[in-house]
Amino acid sequence: MKRRESKPTVLRVALLEAQWASHLSPELKRRVLAETVSRKISLGSYVCRKGEPAKHWIGVLEGLVKVASVSPEGKPVSFICVPAGGWFGEGALLKNERRLYDAVALRPSVVAYMPRATFMLLADTSVTFNRFLVTQLNERLGQFVAMVEHDRLLGPEARLAAELAALFNPVLYPGNRTSLRISQEELAQLVGLPRQRVNLALKRLEKAGLLQTEYGGITALDLDGLRRYGQ
Repeated sequence: MKRRESKPTVLRVALLEAQWASHLSPELKRRVLAETVSRKISLGSYVCRKGEPAKHWIGVLEGLVKVASVSPEGKPVSFICVPAGGWFGEGALLKNERRLYDAVALRPSVVAYMPRATFMLLADTSVTFNRFLVTQLNERLGQFVAMVEHDRLLGPEARLAAELAALFNPVLYPGNRTSLRISQEELAQLVGLPRQRVNLALKRLEKAGLLQTEYGGITALDLDGLRRYGQ
């Protein structure tokens, strides 16, 4: 499906307000604004494809993107869900390798694509950007360790609680505070559970006082409790 360019003002505002851009030099900011593009991605369309060369650092400006893969046997595996304000794909860029996953829009989204050359310029010349990358990679590692633990040791409610807590990570997704617009269908796709099972899990988490559900969204009432649920 054809990708359409979004309004430049959306991209400019998002880039200048990004956490990683706050301490860039004026020249680096100019390069980022001049060389980064944004595209509108329709529901269900690919943001990037598994096996493609990693040519861009990818940021979600609006919407919701799922990062996932499919095994040779056809089994789907969801890794992370990236809401607005999140950036991903730095590992493949730093290693200059092909993508190991697909990224798909779970709803109509606006996505930024920063060329690898621009990304590497920031990594090579900005100490603060390097610190951001180290922190981002460390947070992502912790996210994946927790994901493995929950998949192997805990039940569906704990898995869902962990995924929700991850979506409110202030380092990875600074645009989220305590409320997130996400549907039960989107959560079901993220955690690999039937929608009815997700609905039941949400009711149990709500009864435990950890979150509040509303039409099309969730408010976290106890983030620490969500992270520790079932442990």
